[in-house]
Amino acid sequence: MTADTNAQTAGTQPDEIPFFPAPAPAALADPGTARAMLLPVLDDLAAVVAAIGDDDLARPTPCRDYDVAGLRDHVLGWLDLFGAAFADPARATTRPDPEQFHAADLPTAAFPAPQDVVRTAAGRLDRALADGVLDGDVVMSQARMTGPAALGMILGEYVVHGWDLATATGRAWTPPQDAVTVAHEFFGGVVAPEYRGPDGGFFDAEVEVPDDAPALDRLLGFAGRDPRWTPAA
Repeated sequence: MTADTNAQTAGTQPDEIPFFPAPAPAALADPGTARAMLLPVLDDLAAVVAAIGDDDLARPTPCRDYDVAGLRDHVLGWLDLFGAAFADPARATTRPDPEQFHAADLPTAAFPAPQDVVRTAAGRLDRALADGVLDGDVVMSQARMTGPAALGMILGEYVVHGWDLATATGRAWTPPQDAVTVAHEFFGGVVAPEYRGPDGGFFDAEVEVPDDAPALDRLLGFAGRDPRWTPAA
């Protein structure tokens, strides 16, 4: 689902990197509010990742083209990158390549277990938010975004992908209501039609859900997920 691809080498000046003008909900400009939305999502994601067993890895997920093992690698590799990006918003140092992350290669000195990737990134994001990262731009990968917009992408990514992994492995996923609402508002402002579709799109076609459906179901439908999906579907 991540619309930002690899270009992780340090050395390019931030103002030479294309700017992606994504609108961000006002709530994401306040560090305290942002932390209160994001950190519980990542805390719950760490618990979901920690509970994944060997017998889960080949299970299908609601995210097309990924089984649980592949989606876990995608989720953790990009979260490692996002933590590095917020810790070093100007990209003064070389970033990890999310496409080269494989949880099967753990443990390592940096990450003894898959859930430690989540916890380390959450700590880096938390410190960056406390240190004022939302006041400037963040070089994410191929694009530069405002701090609030970059945070909106991360929040939406992990509210939805957390649901993907939890649902695929039969576990509950109950992110904070305001995190769901703000993630939906952010995606609604940036997901253009060309970002959808099976041929290189980052999102599947929108799934229709009732107007009175729960907020999480409406976000999932917008992100191309069927909220009724089950592993047997």
